Formats: sequence, C-alpha cells, structure tokens
Amino acid sequence: MNLRIFGWSYAVTAVSLVVAFIYGGPEALILCAILGILEISLSFDNAVVNATVLERMDAFWQKIFLTIGIFIAVFGMRLVFPLLIVGITADLGPIEALTLALERRPEEDPTSYAHLLNEAYPQIAAFGGMFLFMLFLDWVFEDRDIKWLSWLERPLARIGQVERISVVIAVVALVVLANTMAEEPAVVLVAGALGLVTYLAVQGVGEFFERVGQRQMEEVEGGEAPARNGSGPSQLAKATGKAGFFLFLYLEVLDAAFSFDGVIGAFAITTDPIIIALGLGLIGAMFVRSLTVFLVRKGTLQDYVYLEHGAHWAIGALSVILLLGIGFHVNEIITGLLGVAFIGAAFLASILRNRKLAAEGVDTHKSADELAEEHAGHHGA
Repeated sequence: MNLRIFGWSYAVTAVSLVVAFIYGGPEALILCAILGILEISLSFDNAVVNATVLERMDAFWQKIFLTIGIFIAVFGMRLVFPLLIVGITADLGPIEALTLALERRPEEDPTSYAHLLNEAYPQIAAFGGMFLFMLFLDWVFEDRDIKWLSWLERPLARIGQVERISVVIAVVALVVLANTMAEEPAVVLVAGALGLVTYLAVQGVGEFFERVGQRQMEEVEGGEAPARNGSGPSQLAKATGKAGFFLFLYLEVLDAAFSFDGVIGAFAITTDPIIIALGLGLIGAMFVRSLTVFLVRKGTLQDYVYLEHGAHWAIGALSVILLLGIGFHVNEIITGLLGVAFIGAAFLASILRNRKLAAEGVDTHKSADELAEEHAGHHGA
C-alpha cells in the first residue's frame, strides 16, 4: 500500500489507540481496535462508491472532501448523530444526552443511552435504508455498456425504461414493511419518506448543476462535455464550483447513510461515545477516506471495471438489511461479509475479464466505453 495515501491513517490509528489506552486502559484499547476493524470491513462498498464520484471532482473539492468531510464523518455521524437521535427520541438536550452516554449504564436499563438508541433503530433504518435502496435501484435500472451479472442486469435495465419505476418500488416496499413489521408504522413511514426525499433532492440538484457545468465546459472547450455513466447523481468530469459542491454534499449524505449500520452495531460492543468516536470515527473513517483516494489515484476502478457493480450490489444488500431492520436487527457481521463477498467476487471477475481481453489483444487500460465497443467489435468480426 502507498504510504503517502495511507500514512495519515496509520498515524491516526496509532494516536487513537494510545488515547483509548490512556482513557480506559487495555479494555478500551481492545474495544477501539475492534470498532476500527468493524467500520473498515463494513465500508469497502462505501469506499468504492465514493471513488466513482470523487474521481469526477476537481482537486479543490477532493481536498475539501478529504479534510472537512473527515470532520463531518468523525464528529458529525459518529459522535453528534447518535447524541441527536437519543436526545430527540428521549426528549433530552445534547448535554443531557452526552452525560447519559458517559454514565455507561447497562443496555438492559430502559434509561440507558444504548437502549434509547436501539429504540430509535427502526426510524434510522427506514431513513438510511430508503436512501441506499433508491441509490441501488437507480443504478441497477440504468442500461450500461459493461454488465457484470448480465443475466440479471439486462432485464433490470429493460424494466428501468419505465419512468420513475425506482420510486414506485421503493415507496411500495416502505409501505409494506412499515405496516407489517413496524410497531409504529406512521413514524417509520415519515422517516422512510424523508430518506427518499433527501435522495431525490440531492440527486435533482446535482443533476441540475451537472447540466450547468457541462454547458460551461462546452463553451470553454468548444466541444461536447463528457456524459454521465450512471454511477452517481452527478458524473460531471472534474466538477468545479457549484457542481463540485453538490457532489460533495451527495458524498456526505451517502457516507451518513452508510454509517447508520456501523454506528448502531457499535453499541453491541460498547456504549461509550468516546471509544466509538475513536474507533468508528477516527480509525474507521480515516481508512475509508484513504481507501477512496487509493482507488481514485491508482485508477483501480478503470482497471477492475466490475468493482463498481459489486459495490452497488453490496449497497442493495445493505439497504435491504436496513429496511428489514424496521422489524428486527441483522447482525453486523452478516452485513460486512455480504459487502466483502460482492466486492471480492467483482474483483475476481474483473481479473478474469482483463485476462480474457488481453488474450484477445484488447488494451485493458482504455476507458470502459472504449473497451465495451472494442470487445463488441472483436465478437462481431
């Protein structure tokens, strides 16, 4: 691994483990390490999807994502978000919620921080699940030149020709799950609707600024701007200005949706917000960022074209698990293993594909669209 890319992650990990040891001794150090490993294992698909969007941003917005975005990921989602959820559901102020978290009451205690957060899990699962489910549906219903599970992706792409089919499926799934699995269907429906609206709003604004940016590029370059390929709400090549800002916004919302499961799962290990912030936030979030940068700078997504497919199928699995969480909680180990399995299978399939194309004399370092056209030409000859 490249030390320039992962150096900060190694340094932050070492500091976090030392701080955990000083804070709570050997037990805190071990818990911090476990949480870091948990977050990294759950976030491979997050990093791959982040990379597909990040590679379209200019250097300035990439730097913003990797600096300000880290702050938001660590303190926003891994520390402040759980406090807000507990505060809202238990009608507590932020200071009271933090005090409650630091008291380390057993989870069986109905007034404990972990118990209150778990009580709010159906709403969290509905919001995050709907956001990720929409992301998956919009991706899987789009027709792409390169297909991984072609026997499944081809018919799904044909179904996707029906206008707004992803919204219809998502809403029907939410209504069915809320009314069959939720103890409070109305609360879950509102949370799921907010997740759906958040996705549509970010996607719509991103697409608007993509069109504006494309027009600007056409005026400057006197030609056509690169088109989208459907791997995010906005795929403007090297997006700048407002387009870059909304890509940044999309990535932060996406990271939030991905982090729900890890944050809730952390409370099966410890309820201490300091240990969670160190393990999930500093160690986990830093390594996810580093892995994202590694994928972008090494051109991994161009070399292994099925990785994006594997990541989105993993997102689909995660979204289903979150939505099922409206009624019951699925073990995080299963979630992590599913994500790793999809991405590992996609990576292996990409290697086999590259070897096959190389044997046919096709340059595998060309773009995905060029490879698809050339591969088709070989078979048509």
